Amino acid sequence: MEVKEKESKLDGNLIMEGISKQYKQKHALHPFSMEMREGECVVLCGGNGAGKSTILNILAGVSKPTTGSVVLNGIKMDQDKMAYVACIGYMPDEFMAQGEMGVREFLEFYASLRLVPQDKINHIIAQIGLEEKQLEQVKALSKGMRQRLLLGQAILAEPDLLIMDEPTNGLDPFWINEFIELIQALKKRGMMIVFSTHMMDVAAEVGDRIMFIHEGKLADSLVNDGVDIPEFTSRLVKLYRSS
Repeated sequence: MEVKEKESKLDGNLIMEGISKQYKQKHALHPFSMEMREGECVVLCGGNGAGKSTILNILAGVSKPTTGSVVLNGIKMDQDKMAYVACIGYMPDEFMAQGEMGVREFLEFYASLRLVPQDKINHIIAQIGLEEKQLEQVKALSKGMRQRLLLGQAILAEPDLLIMDEPTNGLDPFWINEFIELIQALKKRGMMIVFSTHMMDVAAEVGDRIMFIHEGKLADSLVNDGVDIPEFTSRLVKLYRSS
């Protein structure tokens, strides 16, 4: 049953309610609900194939849920998908671009789609550390550089909701720290952020809630009070190893 057809007890800026995904007889995701508010970060953890990417793909509008609804800032995705997509930034787990496309050209393309001023591109290129690579072709970039480029396009339009699938893959320690600082800054601006990761230390540093997904179901959910990050990281590692 959709949100509009019943009274929902959820009142966040983002509401996923009763979302599920089924392929023939296989349940990739059992009914899953989540809400978020401005400035909140939710991190999805769990083993490969647990259902994390399914949740993120549905949130990004890439995959249609079998049941349930998604509402962002009052916009129902199934009723006005264009308006919904205009409010999100999405970083997939795999790079999707023509290899011959240049770094700056790639960002200019997305800037034109999102009506972002061209002068914003210089700021983003500097933020992701690709000033010296901006004229190179995408195919010449390392894995970590491609990840940073994908992150750049995802935040280009300063979305209300930032969705990322394994954003730290391929990043070296320096850029993992830069990623953490960026996420903390975006949270302070009020951006809602949800991403998946296998790095429990990253989850502990930026996540307000950490959700463990196992076999398409929510196995556990922890609230991060931010008081003792090392101890919280240890708890996450133990849960992750048992998931």
